[in-house]
Amino acid sequence: MNARIASAPISWGVIEVPGWGLQLDRERVLAEMVSLGITATEFGPEGFLPDAPAERAAVLAEAGLSAVGGFYPVVLHKAVEDPLPAMERELEAYVAAGASTIVLSAVTGEQGYDGAAELTEAEWQTLFDNLDRAQRTAAAVGVVATLHPHLGTVVERPEAVAQVLAGSTIGLCLDTGHYTLAGGDPVELVRDYADRIVHAHLKDVSLAIAGRVRAGEIDYREGVRQGMYQALGEGDARVAEIVAALAAAGYDGWYVLEQDTVIESDEDAVVALENARRSVEFIRGVAA
Repeated sequence: MNARIASAPISWGVIEVPGWGLQLDRERVLAEMVSLGITATEFGPEGFLPDAPAERAAVLAEAGLSAVGGFYPVVLHKAVEDPLPAMERELEAYVAAGASTIVLSAVTGEQGYDGAAELTEAEWQTLFDNLDRAQRTAAAVGVVATLHPHLGTVVERPEAVAQVLAGSTIGLCLDTGHYTLAGGDPVELVRDYADRIVHAHLKDVSLAIAGRVRAGEIDYREGVRQGMYQALGEGDARVAEIVAALAAAGYDGWYVLEQDTVIESDEDAVVALENARRSVEFIRGVAA
C-alpha cells in the first residue's frame, strides 16, 4: 500500500476555538512538520495561513509542504443561513494551493465542542440539502467535499452518521478518535460503508478520560489537556485495525495525523512534537 500521510496544525495545538491555549506561530509548526518527514498538511484554522489564496499557496510551498485541504466548520442545518458563499471564497484558496479535500464539520453555531443540537425533521432536510450543494460546489472546482462526524456537532453519534449516509450523497471523513468516542466502531463503519469514506483523520484515544468527558465531569478541552488523545498506537482506538480495514477496502485517500492538543507552555510544545513523531512512525509502520 502506497499510503499518503499528512499532518494538521491541530496536532500542534492550533485550533479555531477561542481561549484553547497557546497558538504556536506557523513558521515553527510548519518547520516541525517537515522535520518529521511530512510533505503535506491540512490548512488549519482561519488566520493560521494567509487568507489570500496565492499567499496561502506560497507560504506552504516555501515551507516545503503541499496542501491536502482543511477542516471547515460550518452551520449547515439552518435554513436562514446559506453556507455556500463563504465556502466558495474558501475554495479559491484550495484551487490556488492544489488542495484536494475540504472537510466539513456541521457545527451547532455555538463556540467550542461542549454543546449538542437536536434537529427537527426540517433541519435534517436542510442539512442534507446543504451537504449535497456543498459537494456539487466543491466538485465544480475539482475539490472533494466530505463530512467529518465530530463530538459536539450536529453529526456526532453513529445514529446521526447513518442518517447522513441515507439522506445525502456526500462522502465521510473517518475520524478514528471522534467516531470511537461517540460510541461507534470505526472498523465496522469501514466494512459497511467503505465506498463512502474518502478521507481519514487518525487519532488514538484514552477511553477512561473520554468517559469523564461524556459524564460531564470535565469539559472537552480539559479532557484533551489531560491526554484524551494519545500518540497513535498507544490508546484504545484500534488504529492499526482501522487502517488495515481501509487498506483491504481499497482506500487510497490521505491518512492525516490530526490529534487535538492543548499547549500551555513550551514544555507542552515539546511533548506535542514528540507525540507527533511517535504517531508518524506508527502510521508509517501500519500503513506501509
